[in-house]
Amino acid sequence: MTMQLSRHIVGIALGLVLCAGTGLAAEPADVEKFVNARIEIGEMMTNYFKGGESYGSGQRPSPEKMKEMGDDIHAKLSALLSKRGLTVEEYRARSKDVFADEAAVNGYLAAHPDLKTRYDALPLGRMGGGGGSTGRGY
Repeated sequence: MTMQLSRHIVGIALGLVLCAGTGLAAEPADVEKFVNARIEIGEMMTNYFKGGESYGSGQRPSPEKMKEMGDDIHAKLSALLSKRGLTVEEYRARSKDVFADEAAVNGYLAAHPDLKTRYDALPLGRMGGGGGSTGRGY
């Protein structure tokens, strides 16, 4: 009886481990959606801050200007992500998990060399916090 019970417990434990392992893998559709969104966000943010023009004369913007810029960026992000069926909140909440599956992300990028070139050209800064293991915070 004890041997049979032990086998059942081991079987259940292994089943849970295997299920948990497959649950961590990002779905290919999510990888595609989030990688493309990250590329578009990174390019949009790079263009937004290109040359420091949004900062005016090179000085730190006033609190009012910072709020205005934040609202503008949020609106642009919302519009960009809505094309992919995402909200800013959903992207922030799920992107870390999707990008944690580096094998899936790298596999997708390897299959799309044009996107890989754009992805690799993104700044490595932690814009907006969050982000995955790539150091790209958007």
